[in-house]
This record gives sequence, structure tokens and C-alpha cells, in this order.
Amino acid sequence: MIYPHGNKSDKELSFLHRALEDLRVDCEKCFGLCCIALYFSAFEGFPVDKEAGKPCINLKSDFTCSVHRNLRERGLKGCTAYDCFGAGQKVAQVTYGGHDWRQFPESANQMFEVFLIMRQLHEMLWYLTEARTLKPASPIQDELSSIFNETEGLTHLSPDSLIELDMAAHRNNVNALLQRTSELVQNKFRGGQKTSSRRQNSRGRGLDFIGKDLRKTNLRGANLRGACLIAADLRGVDLSGADLIGADLRDTDLRGANLRDSIFLTQAQINTAKGDSNTKLPILLTRPTHWSND
Repeated sequence: MIYPHGNKSDKELSFLHRALEDLRVDCEKCFGLCCIALYFSAFEGFPVDKEAGKPCINLKSDFTCSVHRNLRERGLKGCTAYDCFGAGQKVAQVTYGGHDWRQFPESANQMFEVFLIMRQLHEMLWYLTEARTLKPASPIQDELSSIFNETEGLTHLSPDSLIELDMAAHRNNVNALLQRTSELVQNKFRGGQKTSSRRQNSRGRGLDFIGKDLRKTNLRGANLRGACLIAADLRGVDLSGADLIGADLRDTDLRGANLRDSIFLTQAQINTAKGDSNTKLPILLTRPTHWSND
């Protein structure tokens, strides 16, 4: 049996959870940045169409959401799917030292721009943290550690320096290493049968599996990066070693599916999917409370 994350001890798991703690959402330490800095579309499951920089109609004066407990009942899947990877509290409490955009309106637009940049950096840190735990990626651990430290250092820059970052160049460097990590993991699950980078890049991204029945499809070690799996039937499917970075899992049926050793999956993706008590999840993710217990 192949375990890309390895059989971790309690000490190793504790360390990993601590490493990811700053990359988990803590809305109480934020200033509702995602509810104002982002562009919203009602078509994508948000309350209304909203311009970037304009507060959401449900954002309260204390920066909490008036309908947060009823997002699913209201069909606001865009809200339940969004994850800032802890960028909100980082910008609010570290970059701006607890000074919110209502108290200092002159810095509001800059804060919103910095938040969007920080969110990208924190998402990269989430994936890089996982990549560093994957046993098949051991040959490139030094490179992963180096770019992780570089990315983490960028999150502590001043607002002006963050805005001046060549984000595209840095993202390309990170993505190149994540792609190499993915290939190493996928090759393990394909029994060592390598796939060319060109073929790897052509699969996953842009694939349309909306509503498709994939129960008889071999998806072990599959490249599902950016794949559209909305309402797809993956009941009982083994997704071990599959790369799910950026895959759209809204209403995907994952009942009984094995995702324990899939890679680059986030809590936000899982929250939008359908599952049950038999769905096997990666150790760092939590089973949504709304999933069936059948």
C-alpha cells in the first residue's frame, strides 16, 4: 500500500497541524475583508452581484456575517466555498497591526489590494506545506523548503512592498515545484509509469465532467487539476494519489469515495461536495457536519 503522506507519528501530526494553524480561517481576527474586497456574482452562489471594494449586504458593523449560520440553507455556495487560507487575519492583525479600514478609510483600498495578494501567498503556503509532507517528493524537499521559506517571508513585507511584488513570477516558480511534486506522487500510484509533462499539463485543467458518472473510471494518480466535477458521480471511487488542486467539487457525489491519499485538496472544496460517513478524507481535513451519516 502506498501512503504519499507517510505513516505519521502523533508528534509529526501535531507539528503539521501547528504549521497549518496560521493558514486556517479565523474570521474573529479579520475585518470582513473577503466580504468587501472581492467581486461577487449571485450566479456563482453569492448573495447579490457586488463590485470589489463594496461591502456585502450581510456584513455587520462588527465585521461578522448576519447570515453565516444559514449559508447552506440560503444556497450561498459561493460563500461556503471561499477560503482565504488565513490571509484575512494576517493582513488585519500583522500587516496593519489591528487597524481596520473603517477607522482608517484612507488605507482601505490599499488594504483590500494587499488582502488579495496575501490570499495568494497563503494558498501557496498551504499547498507547499502539504508538498513537504509527501514521501514521493523527498527528492525535491530542499527546493520545496527553500521556496516555502521564501513565500513565508514575503507575507511579512510592508503593504507597499507586497503591492510591488512580481506575483506572477513567484506563482510560476511555486507552481513548477507543485507540478513536479504532483508528478512524483502520481507516478507512484501508476506503478512507476511516467507521464510526460506535456501530457500531464493537458489533462485535468479545463476538463469538463459536469454530471458525469465516473464510478468505473480509474482515477488513481489522476491529474484532475482545475477539472470541473460539478455534480459528477464519484461514489466509491478510489482517488488515491489524484491531484485535485483547483478542481470544482460543487455537488460532487463523494459518498464512499477514497480521498485519504489524494493531494492538494482543501476544506473549502470538501464543504461544497456531497459525502457520507464512508468517505475517506485526508488527515488534515474535517468531515462536514451536513454530510449524510448513512
